[in-house]
Order: sequence, then C-alpha cells, then structure tokens
Amino acid sequence: MTISISTLSNGLRVITDSNDRVDSAAIGVWINVGSRYENPAVNGIAHFLEHMAFKGTATRSAQQIAESIENVGGYLNACTSRETTAYYARVLKEDAELAVEILADIMQNSVFDSQEMDREREVILQEISQCNDTPDDIIFDHFQETAYKGQAVGRSILGPQEIVRRINRDDLNTFVADKYVASRMVLAATGNIDHDAIVAMAEEKFKHLKRDNIVTFEKALYTGGEFVESRDLEQLHMLLGFEGVALDDPQYYTVSVLATLMGGGMSSRLFQEVREKRGLAYTIYAFKSCFSDSGIFGIYAGTAPEQAVELMDVISNEIRNVGSHLQDDMINRARAQLKASLLMSLENVSTRCEQLAQHMLFFGRPISRAEIIDRVEAVNADAIVLMADKIFSSKPTLATLGNVSHVPSLDSLGFGSQPIASKVVNEK
Repeated sequence: MTISISTLSNGLRVITDSNDRVDSAAIGVWINVGSRYENPAVNGIAHFLEHMAFKGTATRSAQQIAESIENVGGYLNACTSRETTAYYARVLKEDAELAVEILADIMQNSVFDSQEMDREREVILQEISQCNDTPDDIIFDHFQETAYKGQAVGRSILGPQEIVRRINRDDLNTFVADKYVASRMVLAATGNIDHDAIVAMAEEKFKHLKRDNIVTFEKALYTGGEFVESRDLEQLHMLLGFEGVALDDPQYYTVSVLATLMGGGMSSRLFQEVREKRGLAYTIYAFKSCFSDSGIFGIYAGTAPEQAVELMDVISNEIRNVGSHLQDDMINRARAQLKASLLMSLENVSTRCEQLAQHMLFFGRPISRAEIIDRVEAVNADAIVLMADKIFSSKPTLATLGNVSHVPSLDSLGFGSQPIASKVVNEK
C-alpha cells in the first residue's frame, strides 16, 4: 500500500492509497461542509443537496447517472453529517475514470430541476417522518439539540419539515456557490488505482470548481440540559451524556478506550451490570461523538419504564466508580477491541477511502495505522481516570422518550460538580 498526496491547481487535494492486491477502487469527494454550516432558515439544505446531486446534471438525467455506474457493476452513494458531506463510488479498477467523471459532473453541473426537486422533497419529508417514528433514532437528535442548545451543531441534519418544504432551487445554488469550493474538498481514492492517473483525471474533470471562499461556522459550546418527551411506547429510551473532547484533542484515544471499557461490547461494565446481571435493558452502550471543536460522551439504554430508576442507579454507580472498577485486563481488552476494529475495518477499501479523506479534512495529513495503534497502546489507567474525572464532572445532558413517569430528574442524579473517579484499583 502506498499513500500519495497532490494538490491541484485549483486547490483540490487528492490523496490515494494504492493496493494492487484488490480488483476494485473506492473513489469519493469529501467536503468540509455539513449541517452546522447552514443558516437556520435553511436547516436541512446540506442533506437536501446531497439527495439532489444524483437527480440530473447538464449532461445526464437522474436515470442516466444511475445507469452509467450500474452498467459497470458499481454503485454511487452520499452522506451528510454535521461537519462534512461526501459523494463516493465503488467500482472495478478499470472503471476508475468513469467514477471520477460522474463525481465531477454531479459536483459541478447539477441542474436542480424543479420537478425532480419536488419529488425528492417528498422523499426527504418521508425520511424525516420515518426518523420521528423511530424512537431510538430521534432520541439522538433531541440529545444533540439539548447538549448544544440553540446552536448550529445542535440542529437536526435532516432539518424540520416546515423548512424542507420551503427550500428552493435558488437556496441550493447559493449554498453550492458559497460552500462547495476546492479548498474545502478532498478527493480520495483507494484500491487498485494509480495516483498520477487519478490526479490527471481530477485536474481535467474538476477544473470548473471555484477555488476558495470564506466559509464560517458558529463555534460549538456544550451547554447540557434536559429533554423529556412523553409517548405511549413499550420502551423508555434514555440518553445520558457529558462534555467530551474534540477530534484533535490529545486524549481522543483515552476517551475511546473509556467508552469501550464502559459500554463497548458484551464484556463491558455497563453490559455486564445492566443486561447480564440484572436484565434491565436489551440495548445498552457508551459512545463518543467528536467534532472539530467539541464533543460528547454518551450512554444510551432502552428499558421498561418501571425499571428506569434502577437502571439509572446502576449507570450512575458505574460512572461514579469507574476508577475503582478499573483493572488491567479491562484496559487491555478495550485497547485490543479498538485495535482490532481499526485493522479489520481498513481491510475494506471504502472505509480506508473515507478515513484518508477525513484525516486530510481535519488534520491536514493521513494518520498511519501504526501511529493510531501506538496512541491506543499509550492509554493507561491514570489517563483514563483523569479523563473520567473531567468528563463526568461536566454538566450532564439527559434525554428521555417514552413513558417518562418513572424517570428521575436530572438534578437528582447529582452529576456535574465533584470528581467521581479518583480511586484506581489495578487488579490482574
């Protein structure tokens, strides 16, 4: 595998990872623009734009775009997050040029036909309705909005239906003209490809991209707080969170290890205590969400409403005693899980492509597997306890959805003031 980086004359960065032991290629464009870059009046436009990119260009209809890639057995897709939007393809090695051409076409020549836009608007409205009808999906939107009250990073990626109904063609064109500039983009390609050939294709196909523009976003400020929604559901969905770390924080991998050992698998503390020993939940896990300037550490559980108090007591106890519960084998197991997850995921050329692009957007360089593994290995008990103290002493965020009559109040949990993980027991 050979990683190469070039910058085109218009400022578009190209990064490739060549591997001649596979027969396919993953190629995509990642843009450092997501929902947090939206004006509140057009919340949801980044996601709307992602949908419309496949709905016709000056040279291809929506059907021709789909047929062009599927005629060679490939596929196209896209995704929108709070900080990025991605358009990507997976093809056989001999069809790499076609993938680059189609990506360049939809990035520069989309026409946003009004009829196609109205049809896709209905699709997006159905997507929003489906999300609202899926409690273990929508609870995360409520959680994010509560943790970052009144801020761009807290708003829904899909946007509210009333705004999606109003977004028009001029809005899309303005958003593209202002935000889709070469300096904020990375073209990444992995698999059986040649770097120089990809660069030559990109130089030709992406030559109409605007070079640069001033793109700003509102800095994230974690606020914490409480969200409660009563619904007639069998399950009570609960999310408890605290302020985490940003993507570039030196302790990023410490938080990763902490989340893994607390709730990252069947051997984790929360899974064992909540599900295996007490049967309080079918689903329980811990996670981290990191952004360029902030982050959240969270714990999700779905439980029967009458078990909410006991469940929250167990979760609170695990948080307060994370230091005293630390054991060498737990830390070693969490590190092993993270390393194995990384190495196994990178056997997929599409995952590798995404990782390279994200590294270039947020760090300006690819981070090697060896460097990541070294940083995971460096996490020790002392670092975990210090990070747990920092995280769990922050103001909490609690979001609950379902029959909430038994849910303890946020104030009654007693978080957000005292260090809670000061004792470490290193047992073999």
